[in-house]
Amino acid sequence: MHLRYCTILSISIWMLLSCQKRNELASLDTFDVLVDKTSFNVGDSVKFLFNGAPENIVFWSGANGSNYDYKSRTVIEGNSIILNFNSYSQFGDPDQSSLKLLVSKDFSGIYDSTNVVKATWTDITNKAVLSSGADQTPSGKINLDEFAAGNGNMALAFRYKTETVKTSVTQNRWVIRSFDLKSVNQQGAESSLATMATAGWQSFNFKSPSTFWTISSTQLISARSFTDLDDDWVITKQFNPNGVKPDKGQAIKNISQNLKQYVTTYTKPGTYKVVFVATNGNVENTASVIKELQLTIK
Repeated sequence: MHLRYCTILSISIWMLLSCQKRNELASLDTFDVLVDKTSFNVGDSVKFLFNGAPENIVFWSGANGSNYDYKSRTVIEGNSIILNFNSYSQFGDPDQSSLKLLVSKDFSGIYDSTNVVKATWTDITNKAVLSSGADQTPSGKINLDEFAAGNGNMALAFRYKTETVKTSVTQNRWVIRSFDLKSVNQQGAESSLATMATAGWQSFNFKSPSTFWTISSTQLISARSFTDLDDDWVITKQFNPNGVKPDKGQAIKNISQNLKQYVTTYTKPGTYKVVFVATNGNVENTASVIKELQLTIK
C-alpha cells in the first residue's frame, strides 16, 4: 500500500513538473535589434538584424500611422477639418436658395421632428459653391475648424426647402454627387472621416411626406413636389471630427517563421522612433520585450 502511494505521488509530481516546464516561456533576454548606422537618405534600404529567436515580432516604423506612441490614441485636436462635395441643380430653373448646408454640434442622433428642431443648426451654405445648372460643380474646400473644437460630436445636413409651389417645368431638384470629409494633421497627412458611402445618411421630412431625399452609396437626390412645399432633410450620422484610428504596427514574424533580418525604406525625411515588439506566448502566459531605435532620414 505504501509503495502504491509513493508511486502515485511520484507520477503526480512528474506530471506537475512536466506541465510547468511545458508552460514555461522561452527567454527573450537575448533579443536585440542591430543596425549598422542610424542616418540614411530617403529611399535607402534600412536593414535591421535580429539576435535571439522570439516567436513574434511587430514592427513600428515611426512613420504616420505606425507610431508606437499612438497605438492607443483615438482622439487628436488641432487638425483641420475639410469638406468637399459636388452638386448639380437639375431640371427647372436653378434655385440656389432652396439648398442649405448645415452643421450641428448638439444633434442627438434621433431622426424625428422633435430632435431635429431641438438641435442647433448653423447655416454654412455661404462657405460652399453650389451648382447653377452645371453638373459636378465642386463646392471648394470648406473649412470646419470652428466646429471641431473640443472632443465632441458633429453632424452635417443638406436641407431642401421650397418657398413657392412650381410646375414640373420650373421646379429644380438637387443632386449631391460626392461627399468627402477629411481630417488633415499638421504634417499634411489626410484621414477620411466620412464619404458618401460611409456618412450614415438618414432622410427626414417636415412637409410633403410623399417626397424625400433618395440615398445611395454614390449620391443624394432631393425629390420635387409640384403640389406642396418641401422641407426635406438628409442628415449624416454623428461623428467625432477629432476621432482618429489608433496607429498600427506591422507583424513581420510569427512562430512559424525564422527571421534574422528585416529591410525597409523611408520615403520622407525626418527623425523616426523605430520600435520592435517581440513576444513569446502560450495558453497561460505571454511575455514581451520592446527595442527602440532612432533613425534620421535625410
